[in-house]
Amino acid sequence: MDLRGRSYLKDADLSAEEYGAVLDLADRLRRDKRDGAEQHRLTGKHIALLFEKTSTRTRSAFEVAVGDEGGHATYLGPGESQFGVKESTKDTARVLGRLFDGIEFRGFRQADAEILADFSGVPVWNGLTDRWHPTQSLADLLTMRDHAGRPLTEVSVCFLGDAANNTCASLLTAGALMGMDVRVASPASRRPAPEVWRDAHSLAAASGGSLTLTDDPREGVRGVDFLYTDVWLSLGEPEELWDERIDLLQPYQVNAALVAATGNPDVKLLHCLPSLHNTDTEIGRRIFEKRGLQAMEVTDEVFESPASVVFDEAENRLHTIKAILVATLSGLEV
Repeated sequence: MDLRGRSYLKDADLSAEEYGAVLDLADRLRRDKRDGAEQHRLTGKHIALLFEKTSTRTRSAFEVAVGDEGGHATYLGPGESQFGVKESTKDTARVLGRLFDGIEFRGFRQADAEILADFSGVPVWNGLTDRWHPTQSLADLLTMRDHAGRPLTEVSVCFLGDAANNTCASLLTAGALMGMDVRVASPASRRPAPEVWRDAHSLAAASGGSLTLTDDPREGVRGVDFLYTDVWLSLGEPEELWDERIDLLQPYQVNAALVAATGNPDVKLLHCLPSLHNTDTEIGRRIFEKRGLQAMEVTDEVFESPASVVFDEAENRLHTIKAILVATLSGLEV
């Protein structure tokens, strides 16, 4: 298959076959990097990195991926362009499309990613919006495939906590697409959007995957291979919501007792990062001073344990982003 010229705005933009092929390509490009054998497939390509939101992993992964393959990335950070201030999304798309070979967008609205793709004339990759985080789920599934040592159709994962966010939506969709056993343990008020759940069910029906939704964290994690959690307050949400979210989501904290409840001595922890697992951050210290909590969505004990594969997952952002760039820009068949 040839993905040249395609945008990647949400997980279901790829078929199951295409998704698996991108994961295979990421695995190959990872080996090439470790062997010092990169092919520089993006030589002469210029990529715009359009960011409305700050970033560590997404920006770094895109910049290193482009550089490893011989291309050039131009970072347009928050407040560094006219986007959304003096220039419309549509006009920005038509300008950047004349200058660049592709556009990465990390912003507030999925609609803006779609407008960029519709009017730029070049591939657009979603680095995070309010609806989806598809480059994250690619890294998630590659990490699970690595550590499970078996096909994704034989792997189970449970997302715990704020399941109404973009990370859970992408994990749920990608997992359903690839035939996984995907479980969501969350309070009713923070479940995935109805349309996300409906569409994921359709994908699971086609792939042979299974989906489970529960408000009981112990039920959700029983026998699972991977535990997945995320911060309880997403980027851009007001800090005034912290008290409400803590009260609501504390039963879903990934701690030693919940790990034990899986009954799986080899269970692994996933987290898209950053994580409030201790008081070493400004936000962590403020929450400790106000609520007396040493950790939020995951305890430091679990985060720093052998069960944690979160930094493998973070590294895999690079390899999977590189794969989607190479596949959609170089014409390389995957």
